[in-house]
Amino acid sequence: MSVYYDEIEIEDFEYDEELEIYHYPCPCGDRFEVSKEDLQQGKTEATCPSCSLVVKIVYDEEKFKPSESENAAVKKCPPAKVTA
Repeated sequence: MSVYYDEIEIEDFEYDEELEIYHYPCPCGDRFEVSKEDLQQGKTEATCPSCSLVVKIVYDEEKFKPSESENAAVKKCPPAKVTA
């Protein structure tokens, strides 16, 4: 179980459309970040990379479920080849 510095609504995060990342300022001067993909997978916390504070992200998981077109795009991608 994590001890949260704070609980923050996803609406309070800023969204970078190009990178598809939500970010929120940390008191240490860095920022908490979470990707749209992480939210689609049900992630509910973000950790500051500089000071290790953790915040709980409050959001409606239904709003972040992948759409049918996103699911289709993932299925069309060929598997990555692994070379030894």
